[in-house]
Amino acid sequence: MRKQIVAGNWKMNNDLAQTESLLTALKAQTKTSNAEVMVAPTYTNLFQAYQALKESDVEVIAQNMHFAENGAYTGEISASMLKSVGVKTVILGHSERREYFGETDAILAKKVDAALANDLRTIFCFGEVLADRKSGNHEAVVESQIKNALFHLEASPFKNIVLAYEPVWAIGTGETASPEQAQDMHAFIRKTLNDKYGADVANSVSILYGGSVKPNNAQEIFGKPDVDGGLIGGAALNADDFFAIVNAF
Repeated sequence: MRKQIVAGNWKMNNDLAQTESLLTALKAQTKTSNAEVMVAPTYTNLFQAYQALKESDVEVIAQNMHFAENGAYTGEISASMLKSVGVKTVILGHSERREYFGETDAILAKKVDAALANDLRTIFCFGEVLADRKSGNHEAVVESQIKNALFHLEASPFKNIVLAYEPVWAIGTGETASPEQAQDMHAFIRKTLNDKYGADVANSVSILYGGSVKPNNAQEIFGKPDVDGGLIGGAALNADDFFAIVNAF
């Protein structure tokens, strides 16, 4: 059975005091769903967050990592460094990393390999921009991103991979993605996995939706058969909103 997952990506938000305040608010919340709950603070606050939440139901995860184990990569963080502060899951390939920092499919394939080699569960992100959606090229773009970064793997590593579809065209553009559009793409993603690895892998991999999930639309989105949860941005910075989404299952 696929896992239901709600992961909050805090992005470049919250200094130490703000992080501690949000962690306190998160610990005060009650989870009524079976969903796995994750939050991704900034690097500087990862250990603080891990210490604060290690006795809770909320897992602390990382927003990114480098593919190298160590070396002359100023400002970067390795998989083993993440593990040393209690992190067991990392987000890779987020649309902002692709757009602002030039992360290519080839770079992401190396990052995925490094994460898996270090037994880190990987939340792998991908998605199309507005021009791709309007041109009808969205499925081809998503398929290419998945194949280029992941399809060099054997089937077994997919037990440690979660997929996260981000309709970049529907985030901050004024355009809106419907729950039906989310389901259509998630079904296509699952078919792409099935064509390569078969039904066992396709039906076991959780696929999260990363397109502006909020308390008022989470239940409808999560009710779609191929949507297994959400990668949450802005709403994850408010504990009440975040847990309303968690409990939408």
